[in-house]
Amino acid sequence: MIYTPDRDEFISEELENYDVQEDMHVDAQDYALEDDLFDEDVYYPQDSSTRMDFVDEDFNLESMFTQEDNYDSVGLTGQESGRSQRGEAEIAYLVGLNLGQGPESIDKTERSLLELKELAETCGAMVLGADYQNRNNVSASTYLGKGKIIEIAEYAKAMGCDTLIFDDPLSGSQIRNIQELSKMRVLDRTLVILDIFARRASTKEGKLQVELAQYSYRLGRVSLINEEMSRLGGGIGTRGPGETQLERDRRHIRNRINNLRRELKKVSTRREKEREKRDEQGQTIVAMVGYTNAGKSTLINKLTDSDLYAMDQVFATLDSAFRDLRLPDGSHVILADTVGFIRKLPHELVEAFKSTLTEVSNSDLILQVLDVSDPEAKEQLQIVEDELNRLEAADKPRILLLNKADIATPQNIEAFSHIKESDRFRVVPTSAVTGEGLDKVLQTVAEFLAYRQKSYRLELPYEESSLYAYIKDNGNLLSENFGEKMELEFTLDKRLSGPVENYLRKTYPERYVEEEF
Repeated sequence: MIYTPDRDEFISEELENYDVQEDMHVDAQDYALEDDLFDEDVYYPQDSSTRMDFVDEDFNLESMFTQEDNYDSVGLTGQESGRSQRGEAEIAYLVGLNLGQGPESIDKTERSLLELKELAETCGAMVLGADYQNRNNVSASTYLGKGKIIEIAEYAKAMGCDTLIFDDPLSGSQIRNIQELSKMRVLDRTLVILDIFARRASTKEGKLQVELAQYSYRLGRVSLINEEMSRLGGGIGTRGPGETQLERDRRHIRNRINNLRRELKKVSTRREKEREKRDEQGQTIVAMVGYTNAGKSTLINKLTDSDLYAMDQVFATLDSAFRDLRLPDGSHVILADTVGFIRKLPHELVEAFKSTLTEVSNSDLILQVLDVSDPEAKEQLQIVEDELNRLEAADKPRILLLNKADIATPQNIEAFSHIKESDRFRVVPTSAVTGEGLDKVLQTVAEFLAYRQKSYRLELPYEESSLYAYIKDNGNLLSENFGEKMELEFTLDKRLSGPVENYLRKTYPERYVEEEF
């Protein structure tokens, strides 16, 4: 689709000889273009614009850099910089593809582009606009039709953009072909997400996982990236290993990938030993999952009175964090924060973070956090569900937390009233800001985990002080009275009940057979 009302006059030289009527949409299928600028399988709606501008029509890029309050950001090289020095951060234009038809498909495409805008801005880029094409399939060579690529590039460059960011993963050949057509730098969604992860990783394991994902992504694009890095000093996708020296050939990259996997195996072995130790100690793991920026870390801070990093930004948490959570019955569980999910999550990241994500697979209970105030909440719920299925964790007991209920409308909450609760699935509206629902969350967690606890009422002679110490250290002591004997009432995780059961079996053999203590 090509149209030229007022500000949309930027048509490439390849198209200037065709009769394009001002202020009208043109059906490209009416033209027989020998250079294949348009494909037959492109669907062109006649009265809807695919262009999304994020700045006013009178926006002037150059004047923005002369103002006293220059646009400051953490540049895409990861360094603090003012925008008075051009080139330290990308001026980006976003590109998407709608493979469906109808309003719902278009709305989904535009929401995805708005999310990509947030991701790119998290990297320090300035995003001026977006555009997409309605097609029946993806062009193997250029993602979109060539004519649409040229149209978008001309408009983006006229706005002052130097970079195109595509909303889907691109192959090396697609990137090269698009760069040749557009004469602009070309990035994709995967590279942007990897860049955010490179910024946010803080632990050794997290940094290794991100680096592995980066090299896995670059393996099929090494020749293109080497060519690109020879001209660019930094930007999205260049931090991490790109800041030192990019490998010059695939063999070298494969060697680095193998080394990273060996390092991660050592770390995952330690993680597995820690997990086994927790199992031996009877510790219960509750994993908190959800879409990125749903409020997981803020909820954990409220529930456990801790200070996890929590900001209103995507992927604020990358590294697993464990906190002690005390339940109303006095028992304790381990609450694990996990990396947030997102639509089109790169498979390189899922593979690299496999050892971290196993905390979800190995958990006893899942707290799934959903930002119920978000207009895209239903889609986000499905995305998380798909990821839990991929992790083979969808059948675990789960509590769905409808978070940010304090700013949600009644309609937002009502939209999820159809979800049926069961013995293994509950729904609780919550707010980390007001505290709404947090007591119910704790009570529901205790109810879910009650099946693992066994109750005891026991008279224990004082010479059994070591068993008393064991009960006190590992159980939940509800009451104790010291008379001729120690009268104890307590609950104990069934996995840790061995010493108590052995004492009962030895002391009351007949009663032990007849009764269940």
